[in-house]
Amino acid sequence: MAVFITHSRAETVALGRRLAAALPPGTLVCFTGGLGAGKTAFTEGLAAGLGCADPVSSPTFAIVNYYRGPRPLAHFDLYRLSSEEDLLAAGLYDYLDEGAVVAAEWSENFAALLAAEHPVTVDLRPLSGQTRQITIEGVQL
Repeated sequence: MAVFITHSRAETVALGRRLAAALPPGTLVCFTGGLGAGKTAFTEGLAAGLGCADPVSSPTFAIVNYYRGPRPLAHFDLYRLSSEEDLLAAGLYDYLDEGAVVAAEWSENFAALLAAEHPVTVDLRPLSGQTRQITIEGVQL
């Protein structure tokens, strides 16, 4: 487990980029943290680090956003999903099988189920203003 403190959006993005360099294809990254915690900013860095050129946005209404690149990223919002059938229908496992890195926001809703995928976990906690405590488990940085 590694704990980082970022003091700006740019530092949060840079940490996401750093994580991307350590991830093999087909890795599941499970995010936890409330609204405004910095999950999308972190994912922006993750996408950039994977070489994705598509603009990153929250997948809240789309359920999944797919970012193309030499190492593609599928960015899921699991908040409105309620069953394993929903995960299957959204294609979460298909993206993993195809070698995409999958970033899943609100992963705590499926923690027991997703544990079988041996995910990297990223917990983001606002401390004050733009300062965040980010805890990463499951990979060496």
